Amino acid sequence: MSNRSTGQPRHVVISGGSRGLGKAIVQGLLDAGYQVSTFSRNSSEFIERFAGREGFYFARADLADGPSVSSFLKSAEALFGRPYALINCAAIAVDGLLATTSEDSIRKLLLVNAEGTLRFTRLVVRRMLSARSGGVILNISSISSLRGFTGMSAYAFTKGGLDAFTRALARELGEQKIRVNSIAPGYYDTDMSHNMSNAHKQQILRRTPLGRLGSPEDVVGAVLFFLSDQASFITGQCLVIDGGSTV
Repeated sequence: MSNRSTGQPRHVVISGGSRGLGKAIVQGLLDAGYQVSTFSRNSSEFIERFAGREGFYFARADLADGPSVSSFLKSAEALFGRPYALINCAAIAVDGLLATTSEDSIRKLLLVNAEGTLRFTRLVVRRMLSARSGGVILNISSISSLRGFTGMSAYAFTKGGLDAFTRALARELGEQKIRVNSIAPGYYDTDMSHNMSNAHKQQILRRTPLGRLGSPEDVVGAVLFFLSDQASFITGQCLVIDGGSTV
């Protein structure tokens, strides 16, 4: 899967690349030879390990803070040029019944997962359109946008909107050769799942034909495929990576 179009490494921007799934995607992109710029609210041991590495840029920024992500994008563009691809990975999760979810939790969820992602995508799309060289937008969704899960209604609201956004934006940008797709991971083994009770984890495993939680690395191959020229005729689609749990 080539990541080069004119002999130069392609520049991929990814939000939330310091931990969990974002961390695995960043590692996979760097291993594949992409130039990668990413941001998150806080750094991590993983990010510090790559500080100063050629082809990698990180800055602290928050999707809920428009000026901070705008500043990040300008700095990333100065280093690596116009983005070839955007991966919307940053998100926060709120787990709890809607009736008892606080106003503050809902506000933060919408600011980051919905409004922040929408506004940041607009910033990147403007640069892609200006460059007139096509591109790729890949949204990291969730199986909660496809199936109902108790305690996940507010989170599902944002992820369902992200999938609808994917389809509409694919239609909107197709003529400009910008492909827009989404990936919907199932439950995977990260710091978030470590807080899950054993009973809950066993219930998920029983519902999963492949009999295990996913790993962040299970998603990386699909990301690389969607970014590659081999996916040049795929847009407006959502790929589910869940071990069969939604079958």
